[in-house]
Amino acid sequence: MLGLGGAGTMLYLYNDTRLPDAHSDFQTNTTFLYYQDGNNQLGSLAVQNRVSLTYDEMPQLAKDAVIAAENRSFWEDPGFSVTGIARSAWSIATGGEVQGGSTITQQYIKILYLESDQTMQRKIKELLLATKMGREMSKEQILEGYLNTIYFGRGAYGIQAAAKSYFLKPASELTVAETAALAAILNNPAGFNPSGGQEKLDRLYGRYTYVLSGMLEMGAITQAQYDEAKPQLPEFPEVPINNRYGGPKGYLIKQIEDELAAKGFTEAEIHGGGLKVVTTLDKNMQTAAIQTAQKYTAEAAENAEGNPDPADLHVAISSVDTATGGVLAQYGGADYVANSRNWATTPRPAASTFKTFATIAGLRNGFSLKSVFNGNTFTPEGDDTPIRNEFRRQYGAVTLRKATADSINTAFVDMTQQMEDGPNQVMKAANDAGAPTLKDKAWDPINRVALGFAEVSPNNMANSYATLANSGQRNEVHIVKQVLNSKGEVLYEAKPANEQTIDSNVAANVTDSLTSVVEEGTGRRAERLERPVAGKTGTNDFNGAITSAWFVGYTKQISTAVMFVAGDGGTEDLEDYKRPQDSTFFGSTYPLMTWVDFMELASAGMPVEEFDEPKPIKADKGDTTDESQRPARDETEDPEKSDEPSPEPSSSPTATEAPTSAPASTPPPTQESTEPTKEPSKQPSKQPSKEPTKEATTPPPNTSEPVEPTKAPTTQAPPPEQGDNSGGGNTSGGGNSGGGNQGNGGDSSGGETAAP
Repeated sequence: MLGLGGAGTMLYLYNDTRLPDAHSDFQTNTTFLYYQDGNNQLGSLAVQNRVSLTYDEMPQLAKDAVIAAENRSFWEDPGFSVTGIARSAWSIATGGEVQGGSTITQQYIKILYLESDQTMQRKIKELLLATKMGREMSKEQILEGYLNTIYFGRGAYGIQAAAKSYFLKPASELTVAETAALAAILNNPAGFNPSGGQEKLDRLYGRYTYVLSGMLEMGAITQAQYDEAKPQLPEFPEVPINNRYGGPKGYLIKQIEDELAAKGFTEAEIHGGGLKVVTTLDKNMQTAAIQTAQKYTAEAAENAEGNPDPADLHVAISSVDTATGGVLAQYGGADYVANSRNWATTPRPAASTFKTFATIAGLRNGFSLKSVFNGNTFTPEGDDTPIRNEFRRQYGAVTLRKATADSINTAFVDMTQQMEDGPNQVMKAANDAGAPTLKDKAWDPINRVALGFAEVSPNNMANSYATLANSGQRNEVHIVKQVLNSKGEVLYEAKPANEQTIDSNVAANVTDSLTSVVEEGTGRRAERLERPVAGKTGTNDFNGAITSAWFVGYTKQISTAVMFVAGDGGTEDLEDYKRPQDSTFFGSTYPLMTWVDFMELASAGMPVEEFDEPKPIKADKGDTTDESQRPARDETEDPEKSDEPSPEPSSSPTATEAPTSAPASTPPPTQESTEPTKEPSKQPSKQPSKEPTKEATTPPPNTSEPVEPTKAPTTQAPPPEQGDNSGGGNTSGGGNSGGGNQGNGGDSSGGETAAP
């Protein structure tokens, strides 16, 4: 009666049993990331490291080896083992633990559907599900699922991932010995770990010979194959540890994940969808970016005075394809695991590199490269603090081209205030080029906006300058080129928008002005490339501290931004890392040197292409030929009296003076595309003002310029090659990603330092 009752109960339970939904983790497949060639692998994304194979794709040796190892009666049994269940029942009755599943079907059921708790209730459920699966699925389906699901150790799930994790090859290329070894390991991956020392190797060898014997008995291998494999284990090659996010590539992988999510891919698809993601990255350029950034990080730390911590110096490189906006190479830091902040995507004050956007705005609003502006110290309208150049250098009347070459602050402020709604026009030009206004803090629209207190990331600066090289056509900066599913079907493909946001001839003229920076101004090192180059240096000085230093430049094909910052938040002084022969840390030193070395490697073998030929822009205002109308060169504020271009001091400069009141602030610019219809006045607004009689030592509340430090100036003239005419800052900590607090500083990249 007990037997009949038990049988009836089991029949009822069997009829009531349904195969449940499988554990989702065991249905995932690894997503692989590739460089732009689609062949060289960059990394992978996975919940579990798995590459599923169909039954027909699985090598017969692997099927036979696993059956020999785990369940030699697999093809004949009903999916469960009566003796195995009896052993489990006896173990429970005597106070022992429930035994593991003894058939492949039971193991598969346990992995796919059940929790790992060791109870009799789970064992009965396993039996019922195994019986159900044996009737509803073919043996081939069960074996396929098992070989794609079972854990082999080393983070590998399934035979394909295991083959690559242990032998660096696909399962189809495994030898008899290698296949038998993997089948032996899956029984106890920790206990049979071949990297665990001689004791575990000896244990593995015992299991290995058991598997080989089973394969021979089953007729899966010949006696000759058995004799060849039996004497010893196969050689296990040294496999690199898969630290998915370690080193510089971690920043790239995280950026790829974020971009895929932004494009609408779900978390499950990204990490377990078995996708093939082809990026825009060029493998050789990426290697060059890493080598160059780390070379100059080490050099700057080694040559610095006072032995500053190299880990506090951060170099960012972002290189963009000018035709598409695709990131060709990016260096965001040395190790993502150690510091997850990606400096290539972190906005920091753009300094004088922002003057390029002012040039765009000027050419849109009635000026030309021949328009003349005030190159001397003067006080802007609505402000009671003078605007000065680096070391208070006086240039007299200068053309816009000359102002760009030598990064002359006063000329750009003069031009900005002459334009109708000039500050917003400058910011609109930046937006149109590809430098987005930060959402968490607006760029303060003041007359000095061209001097670069606005924060932009190297990624966006590179893409903004790429727009100029691309005839004024803007693309979205991106790192994902194409996404395919496991069947090779294209799910997503990036296509350049080539949106004409800047007039093509304006872009050509701006490029022409930026070539003067390389040919005769602060970026002359870049001539080493021996191909047409346009670019701009930038050095941000806030309260006497150099908080960011830049060089952004481009050829016709590649646009690259290099930024140096220091400290955890990227807002500390770079002064400690200056070269011994330099007065301070300038964009025209390490940043430009980094840019040149990288670009030499990145552009090697590329055809030399010319920039677009600029057509002269007829100015409606600003062109003056009458010397009497031009600002005179003020010798009283020119201690150097030098005609050399773009000087910088040979000792640390003092910082800019503090104003007595802050310039008025207006709302940030909008994104409208219309140009202003009202023309500004034709003449520079003011003549140079005389030196203030007293300099402030502390800033008043809510001022917009930095404080002059106490360190004494020198009178030594600087070498001409170093000049950037940068200085003045507008960051004070906090803000975006630990960045500056815009609106609380002065002329970023402004060069309003006291006379040496």
